[in-house]
Amino acid sequence: MAPPPDLVDLPPGPRSSRALQTLAWATRPVPFLLRCQEQFGDAFTIRIGTEPPWAVLAHPDMVRDVFTADPEVARAGEANAILEPVLGARSVLLVDGREHLRQRRLLLPPFHGEALASYRATMREVAAAEIASWPRGAPLRTQPRMAALTLEIILRTVFGARDAQSLARLRTVLRRMLEDVATPASFLLVALLGPKRVRSVPRLRKLLEAVDREVFAAIEARRAAPDLDERDDVLSLLLRARAEDGDDLTDQELRDELVTLLVAGHETTATALSWALERLVRDPARLERLRGEAADGHSAYAQAVCREALRLRPVIPVVVRRVHAPLSAGGVELPEGATAVPCIQLVHRRPDVYPDPHRFVPERFLDTAPGTYTWFPFGGGVRRCLGASFALMEMEEVLLEVARSAELRPARDDDGEGVTRRAITLAPARGGEVVAA
Repeated sequence: MAPPPDLVDLPPGPRSSRALQTLAWATRPVPFLLRCQEQFGDAFTIRIGTEPPWAVLAHPDMVRDVFTADPEVARAGEANAILEPVLGARSVLLVDGREHLRQRRLLLPPFHGEALASYRATMREVAAAEIASWPRGAPLRTQPRMAALTLEIILRTVFGARDAQSLARLRTVLRRMLEDVATPASFLLVALLGPKRVRSVPRLRKLLEAVDREVFAAIEARRAAPDLDERDDVLSLLLRARAEDGDDLTDQELRDELVTLLVAGHETTATALSWALERLVRDPARLERLRGEAADGHSAYAQAVCREALRLRPVIPVVVRRVHAPLSAGGVELPEGATAVPCIQLVHRRPDVYPDPHRFVPERFLDTAPGTYTWFPFGGGVRRCLGASFALMEMEEVLLEVARSAELRPARDDDGEGVTRRAITLAPARGGEVVAA
């Protein structure tokens, strides 16, 4: 691949140092992106950490051209290399070309059709137990509670853990690792050191070694389980999966995919749920509408709430692709070696697509399906998140259970919470505070 292009070959951008831009991206990413768009328009270049310069793209036409480009030209796996220390080199998020297509085919069945539908009851059960444990009448931070809930759902539906001892061991090591890698300090460390050097950090290495022991033990035990063919959890389905050439996933691939599903499906969904609740409690009429439809057994409004929360408060602000041949994106010419960065945060706030874009209006999505290139919280093209349907179903079930089981109000009399960074995700600054009754 060609070396990163000189900045003169890319759209204009802020002239501040790489260190200052990295700090702005790590601490106040939304204001940073908005300032850049205001000054430079829908295409601008920023410099972050050890990354090559990023060409940030904030127009649907630009997004379309990146998502529909040949995946050999716009490579996502290479662009996601910053995630390798945690996910592992064989993660579906980090491979490209034929290897990505092979893994995607093997991973797809558990997240569609009957397999996906079979997880709904577990989601309801876990949500009901979690919400029943909430204190009443006192401020409650929903972010950590949603994190505990989504972790429990993953342990049961993805890992298929059933006995108390297995659940406890997995829960302990996974929670410890997730809490550590989700901190701003960890994100900044990876951004500054890069994915290769950060592996040598003793704390992270120790955490990942503990996770690996438990995950490999779970894989070994499941391979030997006499009821493997009858089980419907994701791990069991993956162990039974075969590629077109008769190949199956190796233990290392299974480890990397399971950790990927854990990291991608835990923090992101928990954060999206905390944002949905943070918005709903400040909109009593819409919260009441959700409660009424939940009582009547309807789910359309819950789905609209999920989509609007992901539009207004996207958990991940950008999608990243490494460009391996000249690429035209909505009229912006990107040279080989550039990094194309479709910006979820900015496209989701476009007034020409979403009237009054800064307001929380779930009704936008009641009669109108989200646009492929104007609503992309799960990425797009052949790299769209495999777990998107799983995450949306999980969000829907949790919100419906909250509406049925608790009455919520804001913990403070204000317009809402600001944004804070938790590693790669953008979360409510106070953890999504509510008071439940």
